[in-house]
Amino acid sequence: MSPLETLATWLNEARAAGAPEPEAMALATASADGHPSVRVVLCRGIDDHGIVFFTSYDSRKGRELASHPHAAAAFYWTRTRHQVRVEGEVAILPAAASDAYFRSRPRGSQLSASVSAQSAHIDSLDGLREGRRRLDGALHGGQVPRPPNWGGYRLRAASVELWTSGEDRLHDRVRYELSGGVWVAHRLAP
Repeated sequence: MSPLETLATWLNEARAAGAPEPEAMALATASADGHPSVRVVLCRGIDDHGIVFFTSYDSRKGRELASHPHAAAAFYWTRTRHQVRVEGEVAILPAAASDAYFRSRPRGSQLSASVSAQSAHIDSLDGLREGRRRLDGALHGGQVPRPPNWGGYRLRAASVELWTSGEDRLHDRVRYELSGGVWVAHRLAP
């Protein structure tokens, strides 16, 4: 089993165990001058190439990824005693994939993404609430178009670390690195 398949299995186990927000992952990016920033986003897919998430391309993370397209993500589920770290390059998903995911979101989330200039300074949420209400009215219940500055990214895994909590802090850690299309495993001391 590849480390990304293990990640998908562990995510499903966390869901089954009732972990709160099992898709939540800490995503770390860096500015052009190397200053790190981290925030929690939701993983919206795992495949053979990496993990998928969605956001505004104009947000801080979007701007950082545009100037430095590398990131790290971490998942942690206390109920199943697992942690996963993923590192690699990040690429924007094709527009069709972003369109499909945007249409699957609740209407309120679609409207909010359409009126919010994510990470920009605002005076209050009232202006955004009013903008969302006006847009909803203008659309007369019709489909909310995906904003051109909003879409998906894939963190293409170059390394994955799988961690399982152990007794007396003797945790089981295995780091996988992609080399020539093959995952090479190295066990790490806790």
